[in-house]
Amino acid sequence: MRHDLLSKLDIRYPIIQAPMAGISTPALAAAVSEAGGLGSIAVGTVNAEGARAAIAAVREKTQRPFNVNVFTHAPAQADPAREAAWLDWLRPHFARFGAEPPARLNEIYRSFLADEAMLALLLEQRPAVVSFHFGLPPQDWIDQLKAAGIVLFTTATSLEEALRIEQAGIDVIVAQGIEAGGHRGIFDPTQPDPALPTFELLEQLSGKVALPLVAAGGIMDGKQIRTAFYHGASAVQMGSAFIACPESSAPPHHRALIANGAALETAMSAVISGRPARGIVNKLFTEVGAAGHPPLPDYPITYDAAKALHAAASGNGSQDYSVNWGGTNFAQARAMPAGGLVATLAAEMIEPA
Repeated sequence: MRHDLLSKLDIRYPIIQAPMAGISTPALAAAVSEAGGLGSIAVGTVNAEGARAAIAAVREKTQRPFNVNVFTHAPAQADPAREAAWLDWLRPHFARFGAEPPARLNEIYRSFLADEAMLALLLEQRPAVVSFHFGLPPQDWIDQLKAAGIVLFTTATSLEEALRIEQAGIDVIVAQGIEAGGHRGIFDPTQPDPALPTFELLEQLSGKVALPLVAAGGIMDGKQIRTAFYHGASAVQMGSAFIACPESSAPPHHRALIANGAALETAMSAVISGRPARGIVNKLFTEVGAAGHPPLPDYPITYDAAKALHAAASGNGSQDYSVNWGGTNFAQARAMPAGGLVATLAAEMIEPA
C-alpha cells in the first residue's frame, strides 16, 4: 500500500510536511516537494485570492505535487454576551501592559464550509492534493473536487471519524494522534476526545478501513517513521519537525523555544483559539486557561482575543502570550534546510533497526 500511495501522489518518499497555518510557507512546501516529499500550504486563514497567490508562489518554485489545506469547522456563531465575558476575563492580562482588550471580537478565519469562492478557486487551480481539517465538506463539494482529479485527504482522530471519511469517498486518512502539535482535527469538539496516541490510533484503524493511512503526531525521525509503517501507516505527516527549517515562517522566539526545548512542555488547550490545540506551555495555558474561566467564544473568534493579547504583550517586549504550536517531541526538530531534512529522514527511514 505504501508504494501505491507514492504512485498515487507522484512522490518519491512517504514524507508529508504538515500544513501549518502561520508557519508553513510556499518556500517550505516547494522545498519539501522538490526533495521528493509532499509539501503543504495552509489557506484556512486567507480568502480565495490569498490562496491563489500562495498556490502561484509554490508553483514558481516547483512543478512537483503539493497539498493545499482548508479548515472545515462549523462556521462560528457570534455570541456578544459570551464574547464580552471572555474579554472581561482577559482584561487583567491586557492591563499588565497598560492596554485595554478590543471592543469586540471577530470571526477572523472563514470556514471552507461557507466559502464557495475557495471551492471555485481549488477547482480552477487543481492542486495535486487538497486536505480537510476539522471535518468533511458537503458531499457535492467532495465529488466535484474528485472529478477534477484532486486527491483528497481528511484528518481523523478516531475510528468513527475514519469510517465517515471512507464513506464520503475521500482518498487518504490522516490519522492524527494526541501527540500532534497545533489543532486537533476532531470533527466535533463538544464531544469527548478519545485522545489516542498516534500508533494506537493506527492500530485501531488498520483493518477497519481500506484507505491508506498517514500517521501524524510525534514523528520526528526516520526510526519513528519506520515504527509508523509497522503499525499500518503508508506515509507520515510531520509538522513540528519542519518548524525549525529556515524556509518556515516561525518567528525567532518560537525557534529559540525549539532550540532550548528539552526542559519545556506542551499541553492541549482550547483557550487560545476556541478549539483544542497543542502548543508550548506559557501564560496562555497556565493563566488564561486557569480553572474557572468563562465559556469560550466559538473558534476562531476566541483566537482574535489571543492575537490581540499577544500584540499588546509583544509591543511591550514580552513573549509570555505568544502562540507557539508544537507536538510533544518538538524539541527534536532539526534546524536545517527542508530539502536536507527530507533527504536525512529518507536515509534514516531505510537504515536497519
